[in-house]
Amino acid sequence: MKTFLYIAFALLACHASSAAERPNILLIFADDIGYEALNCYGGQDFETPNLNRMAEQGVRFSRAYTSPVCTPSRVSLHTGLYVNRHGHDSVLPVHGGTRKKVDFEKMPTFAQQIRANGYLTSATGKWQLATLQHHPNHIREAGFDSWCAWQIWRDGGKTDRHWNPTFNQNGEIRDDIADRFGPDVLVDYVIAQMRTAKANGKPFLIVHNELLPHWPIVETPDDRKLKRKPSLAHFIHYMDKLVGRLLDEVEALGIRENTYVVFMGDNGTWEPDFKNPKSGQPGERPHTRHTTAGKVNGGKNQLNDGGSHVPLLVWGPPFVPAGKVCGDLVDVVDLFPTFCELTGTEIPSSIAIDGRSIVPQIHGKSGVPRPWTHNALSKKFGGETLFDGSFRLFRNNGKLIDARALPLEKTADPSDPEAAVAKAKLRAVFESISPDGPRPPVPFINAAE
Repeated sequence: MKTFLYIAFALLACHASSAAERPNILLIFADDIGYEALNCYGGQDFETPNLNRMAEQGVRFSRAYTSPVCTPSRVSLHTGLYVNRHGHDSVLPVHGGTRKKVDFEKMPTFAQQIRANGYLTSATGKWQLATLQHHPNHIREAGFDSWCAWQIWRDGGKTDRHWNPTFNQNGEIRDDIADRFGPDVLVDYVIAQMRTAKANGKPFLIVHNELLPHWPIVETPDDRKLKRKPSLAHFIHYMDKLVGRLLDEVEALGIRENTYVVFMGDNGTWEPDFKNPKSGQPGERPHTRHTTAGKVNGGKNQLNDGGSHVPLLVWGPPFVPAGKVCGDLVDVVDLFPTFCELTGTEIPSSIAIDGRSIVPQIHGKSGVPRPWTHNALSKKFGGETLFDGSFRLFRNNGKLIDARALPLEKTADPSDPEAAVAKAKLRAVFESISPDGPRPPVPFINAAE
């Protein structure tokens, strides 16, 4: 009997230890930043030392893609569904006080699943998925127990996010931050949530919707201190500085060995003067950005590489290999199954998603690479595209873009045999994707090919 009780207690202790050691996840989902803005991706226009540190000490995914504007991209993130399946192909007009919302009761989220698995879940920053004044419990419905989010609409008008920000924290508007810079407030909140989780011995999932470097471009605290004019470069550098604060806090809390920090952009970079006819250099568009591989033209709101190619970095535990570069195609929908797998969260068979886990690649191993990514906007802005890493096909007009020499993109030569083969394959994929039908045959979670 004593032996039986000893074994039983040992098993319970082992289970408790296993639960306590479940990994934490901090996703930093930055607003409007393409891959080319980071030095570790060859970017030459901005300074990103802390993001470079993430790349040097972790895994850098060189070909990660999203849809090129916030709402489509963010709904795909949370639901693991392509845009043509979740239906949100344009920006939800929260800035105008809309009563529309993304229905996360019909489209389950990874946060809902991970919260049910015993995690403390939190969200911050930009929540352009419902007007909180009309849907005060929307963030909780999405799977987050606590939040500090920008309430974009209040009392009939749009609010500010930077100085004198209007932040909704767990249903209440904060009245103690009028003289503070909003992004600083959010990082303080993330740090507080990490400390609380550690003190309570609970694993955490935090989706930090970083407000930077989205316009309007205003002074950062550093700009005020140095008495300099605001710029996109200063915005990106300050965002990088805030990433550094979070990395340093993970180290200081002693939780790095059990915490995955993921940095990703929600869509490509938006240069605030991109419609200005005056360009920076001869032969360049006003929003041209420079990399060691060449000039990047295009950005947010455009269905091209500049609009959808984003940074994706993973940093943290010792089994994330330092300095590893993974060239597999990654779609934003892949984060749903990845986070579930990392946290040991089972995805119910009733939930159909389009993502596939990239956990093997995060750990430096070979995964099951996807053959294409799906990016979309409303038909007015180009509709749907599929990108196989070399060619991009538009569903609406059948246009094929040759992207084999990125960052250079050009209309594919119809007489090119390789282009013809790619077009036929991608056209067949489009025919297999039905918004109301079953999930596509490929790619899907842990598919064997």
